[in-house]
Amino acid sequence: MSAHSSAADAGTIDVGGDLTVNRLGFGAMRITGDGVWGPPRDREEAKRVLRRAVELDVNFIDTADSYGPDVSEELIAEALYPYADDLVIATKGGLVRPGPGNWQPDGRPEHLREALEGSLRKLKLDQIALYQFHRPDPKVPVEDSIGALAELKAQGKIRHLGVSNFTEEQLRIAQRITPIVSIQNRYNVDDRGSESLVDLCEQESIVFLPWAPIQNLDGNSTIEAVAKKYEATPRQIVLAWLLARSPSILPIPGTGSVGHLEDNIAAAGIKLTPQEVADITRNS
Repeated sequence: MSAHSSAADAGTIDVGGDLTVNRLGFGAMRITGDGVWGPPRDREEAKRVLRRAVELDVNFIDTADSYGPDVSEELIAEALYPYADDLVIATKGGLVRPGPGNWQPDGRPEHLREALEGSLRKLKLDQIALYQFHRPDPKVPVEDSIGALAELKAQGKIRHLGVSNFTEEQLRIAQRITPIVSIQNRYNVDDRGSESLVDLCEQESIVFLPWAPIQNLDGNSTIEAVAKKYEATPRQIVLAWLLARSPSILPIPGTGSVGHLEDNIAAAGIKLTPQEVADITRNS
């Protein structure tokens, strides 16, 4: 495995039909404090991670107003503004943070409008390239939440809309209101609850962003054997598996460490065989 891999080695993917990005992105949740709350322990290291990601050809960064809250978006602007022309920053709204590790949905139209304006301000942008509804609010009809975001898109404040933590039924409701270009759901070798949505995304040219992409790898003999063959870590093999699983998948592994970031990006250079992909899929 090459030590000089970059995100470009993963190939490219189109977001919304008009934004082409390298198919290994960066998730900016872990550049915050413990419990995704407050500032990171080392603010300068967090900014170094962001700058190193861009140096390694990452041009898709995923964040949310609830990461910190606010901290992740503010750090992205501090580290990377003015942004490279090809950098796509995707953010999310719809969750509020009463405290560390505490996430509460708020899908009220008035909250989403306020959250969007806050993200524009913190990221120093006039338009969010991809704005994602973070989670359906059981107290608010999906139609109301998505309708509010569609209005903001019509005003030019959002370029493309995505959804997160959605079922297929909720996706279809949203699609009746406005085009949906991405879905961000939990998906990894150990949790395949969104398997059918991955396939749907491939069929409908929707980008699938797996969150928690690396979970429960201890003792997985199949992954360990493949990692040994490629002189890689199990974590790198799982990222390579995600890239091979479907061309609609855009992995966004996150970290607060430059070293871990470089290890993650190196996975872009691993090309698993169809048999290895099948073995990992079957035995995980």
